[in-house]
Amino acid sequence: MLAAMPDSAPSPLSAGGASPRDGGAARATRRDGGDACPGTLRLHRADDGALARVRIPGGVLSADRAEALLTAAARFGDGELHLTSRGNVQLRGLGTECGGELAGLLTAAGLLPSAAHERARNIVASPLAGLDGSGGLGAWLTELDRLVCGSPAAAALSGRFLFALDDGRGDVDALGADVTLIAEGPAGAGAALLRIGAADEVFRVPAAEAPRAAMRAAEEFLRAARDSGAWRVKDLPDDVRAELVTTIGSASGPAVARPRPRTATPPTPGPLGSAITADVPLGRLTPTQWQLLTDTARRYGGELRLTPWRGIVIPGPVPRPEASEALRTLSASGLITAPDSPWTGVGACIGHPGCAKSLSDVRAEAGAAVGVPGRLPVYWSGCERRCGHPHGEWIDVVATPDGHRISHVRGERRDARTTVRNDPARLAAAVAESRAL
Repeated sequence: MLAAMPDSAPSPLSAGGASPRDGGAARATRRDGGDACPGTLRLHRADDGALARVRIPGGVLSADRAEALLTAAARFGDGELHLTSRGNVQLRGLGTECGGELAGLLTAAGLLPSAAHERARNIVASPLAGLDGSGGLGAWLTELDRLVCGSPAAAALSGRFLFALDDGRGDVDALGADVTLIAEGPAGAGAALLRIGAADEVFRVPAAEAPRAAMRAAEEFLRAARDSGAWRVKDLPDDVRAELVTTIGSASGPAVARPRPRTATPPTPGPLGSAITADVPLGRLTPTQWQLLTDTARRYGGELRLTPWRGIVIPGPVPRPEASEALRTLSASGLITAPDSPWTGVGACIGHPGCAKSLSDVRAEAGAAVGVPGRLPVYWSGCERRCGHPHGEWIDVVATPDGHRISHVRGERRDARTTVRNDPARLAAAVAESRAL
């Protein structure tokens, strides 16, 4: 089925969410229309063809499944693969009648284990878990995905509802998930912390029960949202959200004060212990780059991890001399393999001409403005929806009818805005100055 919808979920900074300008609490949002978030069985009609979003729980992808995605992109789409801010993969330029064949290919590859739950499998996980002295999250990820796919109720979750599995470093805890599990101690041994939405308190649960506690929380959300039409925890009326947290807490362990981190820290591109990390300019991978990453992963353990910051971790182990050579090869293909790349921290939505709502070709504009890496990430949006924007502190560049508006965002607040009109050189200079703050 092909359903018309926005390219991705409206940003929390757009109408209907918390307003960064007033710094107030999130307002309740009622969704009157059906959830049209795309998947692999429900494609989205974009200006460059149909779009499919393939959920990759935890961003964990075997080399064989990566090959299947490349085959799908080449056979049905424009050949490129696009990483999302949830570590998923989008295929673009699809023919409108390819849905059945695409689903068959992905099912055969193990990428579509449940047709009823394919859009509900939104799980992000700390991409460095188990690689730099932290505990692994593989058991939690496998079990939570199994529980989601096995829950009849979970099939009703919005395609925007998000689970996060954090190994304790706070990286994905900062992403604003609806249900977050935080490991305490190595591999979450002994206990885990359960957070509902942006609540400042968490509930301690046994580590072995953590995935089931997360699934119960999601099912409890569905009951709480029945009358409100909310798709996410932040959309609930304040009193309903507070009651939800209390209800889940009563079925969990003791409450612990732990405010959610404001800023996520993505992996630094380059070598990392026995692993290697590369970022993807604007999240867009050519067939050659994807094949190169897949071949590299196949030589060293056969796994890739897609990050919520549009990067890829190859866990390895990769011997140090070979890591340097692998990174040089990846860099030569156009990937980001060092933190001093001009592309570090630069992101953008698909923009014009791929999206009909975009007022500008923001990807080309972002490329024209790259320069010395700034302290802050920058995200270019073609319209006020700001699809795929980062979290925490960042520079927000939005195309408007009056020019490009530049703002400094800190969590739920933003500074006074500057607008640059029809002057590429001045725009690049203003963005660079803002990123250096």
